Amino acid sequence: MNIILLSGGSGKRLWPLSNDIRSKQFIKIFKTPDGQYESMVQRVYRQILAVDPEATVTIATGKSQISALHNQLGEQIDISVEPCRRDTFPAIALAAAYLHDVKGVPEEEAAVICPVDPYVNEDYFEALQELWTLAQQGTTNLTLMGIDPTYPSEKYGYILPVDHKRRSKVSGFKEKPDAATAQQYIEDGGLWNGGVFACRLCYVLDRARDLLAYTDYTDLYDRYDTLPKISFDYAVVEHEPDIEVLRFGGQWKDIGTWNTLSEAMEEALVGDVRLDGTCANVHAINELGVPILAMGLRNAVITASPEGILVTDKAQSSYIKPYVDAINQQVMFAEKSWGSYLVLDVEDSSMTVKVTLNPGHRMNYHSHDHRDEVWTVISGTGRTIVDGMEQPVRAGDVITMAAGCRHTVIAETKLQMIEVQLGRDISAADKHKYELDE
Repeated sequence: MNIILLSGGSGKRLWPLSNDIRSKQFIKIFKTPDGQYESMVQRVYRQILAVDPEATVTIATGKSQISALHNQLGEQIDISVEPCRRDTFPAIALAAAYLHDVKGVPEEEAAVICPVDPYVNEDYFEALQELWTLAQQGTTNLTLMGIDPTYPSEKYGYILPVDHKRRSKVSGFKEKPDAATAQQYIEDGGLWNGGVFACRLCYVLDRARDLLAYTDYTDLYDRYDTLPKISFDYAVVEHEPDIEVLRFGGQWKDIGTWNTLSEAMEEALVGDVRLDGTCANVHAINELGVPILAMGLRNAVITASPEGILVTDKAQSSYIKPYVDAINQQVMFAEKSWGSYLVLDVEDSSMTVKVTLNPGHRMNYHSHDHRDEVWTVISGTGRTIVDGMEQPVRAGDVITMAAGCRHTVIAETKLQMIEVQLGRDISAADKHKYELDE
């Protein structure tokens, strides 16, 4: 099975655990079978391979998520990189071109396209496999998955089948209705549109040739910032007469707010959180190294991370976005392909960061124009290369780099350092990368 996972998100509605780099799909709050914690993207990826170990998984995403994907899924994962955000039709067209032109997947092969972050069980992926098989058979141009509604939602679009069979032709689509209209759609057999569909690659590529003047992957990638911002639904699905829907009645949750996320949490408390006996229906996640104590709270969510602290009524949590939009600060925590960093302190002319490198990984060989840096190794062993000179490092060693100096660090074991950046113009953009001959 070829499957394209769409990974986007701006990190607003699940603040402070999410940010512009760490979108909701990277938050590790779900228990694995061995008792560890995993993120939504790790959970979905694991579930796909459990159902189809031979599945070809490609993740369509922007540049800002590449490091986190490599950190959580490994360097081997295939990624179709969007140079900028242009909505789902350009993203899907680029991913289809990547599969065909870069990975050599024949145009006649089918692919399933779906979001990266649903909260589902393995029967969902068994349904995806069935969806892929139907597309491979080519009985219709597009086959959608329709979710059996559990309530008259006003935040989902609806697919209207022509009958109540498990597989049905589609009579139309309706955008997000009011509750009364949604109830009527459900009584008429309407299904939630979860953004899941399957088709042959040639179908997407033909639509891209018609609407985007697609010639090949390189051409599409180079012109990506000029492509129209349009969803796949608007550009393709709503204009396709030859379309059917496959009903899915299993568990499906679109986790987009703290209220819906708390419903999917297997543990009410994650991290060092203490509640008194008067608390009820409280969920809390604490990523800070200090305890949280809550008393007398009802129907609340508490979250604490390096980005900030949120205490909210569950129902009110859906309205967080404009308040987060008004917060202007740099990213305080991020996962990188080589490990992670945590900002400890920010001053006018300095920033202090805790850096963790995974064993066998290294930073890019790079330099800065406007800041000096001092590394103090606090645990682990590795090597540094500073202007071509290599030396071993271990806990207690201090390495100083002046502005303009080329440098990197290579971890042999898990390596942790305190990095102090010194300068009046400290910026993530102040970085030049170089090739390193090892």
